[in-house]
Amino acid sequence: MKLTQEKLNEMLEKACEHDACEEEIESIKSLTISEILEHYELPFWCCWYAKYVLKSRWPEAEDCIKKVPKYVYWYACNVIGSRWPEAEDCIKKDSKYAYWYAKYIIKSRWPEAEEYIKQDPENAYMYACNVLNSRWPEAEEYIKQDPCYAYLYAKYIIKSRWPEAEGCIKKDEYYAYLYARDVLKSRWPEAEKYIKKDEYWWNSYQENFGIKQ
Repeated sequence: MKLTQEKLNEMLEKACEHDACEEEIESIKSLTISEILEHYELPFWCCWYAKYVLKSRWPEAEDCIKKVPKYVYWYACNVIGSRWPEAEDCIKKDSKYAYWYAKYIIKSRWPEAEEYIKQDPENAYMYACNVLNSRWPEAEEYIKQDPCYAYLYAKYIIKSRWPEAEGCIKKDEYYAYLYARDVLKSRWPEAEKYIKKDEYWWNSYQENFGIKQ
C-alpha cells in the first residue's frame, strides 16, 4: 500500500465528510506516514474507509486487511458481501472468525477450516450446533474437555447423556448440576461430592430432586 502526505490529507478530508471519529482523525494526523503504515489499527482504518467512504472494495488496501482474521471477516461481510478466497488461508486458522466466516459468509460447512475450529471447545460446539446441525465426532475429544460446552453439546446436539464427557462435567459444580437437571433428569450420584462444594448449587440440586436435608 503506497501512501503520500497529499493522498493522506485527501483521505482524511473525505473521512471527515463521512462522519469519521474526530479522535481517530487527530490520532492519525499525529503520525508519520511510516508510523501509519506500521500501526496495528491500520487494517481497521482501511476497512472503515472502504465501507463508509469508497462504499466498495479497496484493492490497494487488501494486502494489509487480509493479514488479520478479525478484519478479513469484517471486510468480507461488510464490503465484499461474499467469500474472499485470497484471505481464507489467514482466517481459517482463527477458530472464532473461521466459525463466523463459515456461518455467515459461506453459510455451510468449511472443511478447510475444521482442523482449526475443532480444537477450540466453544467454537467447535457452535460450529456443530449452527453450521453442521449435528454431532461432530472429530471435535468431541476437544469439546469434552470443557464442562460448559460438553454440557451444551450433550443437551442440544446429542440430546442425551454423554458418558465420555461426564468425567469432566461432574467436577464443575454448576455444570454438573445442570447436566443432572437437563440431561440426565435425575440424581447423579457420581457428581454429588463435587456439587456439594458449592452451597448454592447443592441446595438447588437437593430442591430439584426432592432430597431431604
